[in-house]
Amino acid sequence: MKEKRTYSDRREYIIRAVVKRRKQIRLKAIEHLGGKCTRCGYSKYPEVLEFHHKNPEQKDFNVSLKGHCRSWDRVKSEIEKCGLLCANC
Repeated sequence: MKEKRTYSDRREYIIRAVVKRRKQIRLKAIEHLGGKCTRCGYSKYPEVLEFHHKNPEQKDFNVSLKGHCRSWDRVKSEIEKCGLLCANC
């Protein structure tokens, strides 16, 4: 007899996979922009680095909120409109 897998059976696996992918995309985006704050050069913890749009009128989506769910090509084109700043700057 063949067992049927359901979403609820794979829920935890899917959640972990999405979290892992979002972290990878975020780290890749930080690396793409140089890996450090453009003002002070801070680079110790990537968690405190933020993406700031240079011109908010050109903003297609917020990279930090839901941007890490999109394809790398879309994220890359959006972060190229941004500067990388640490939380203090």
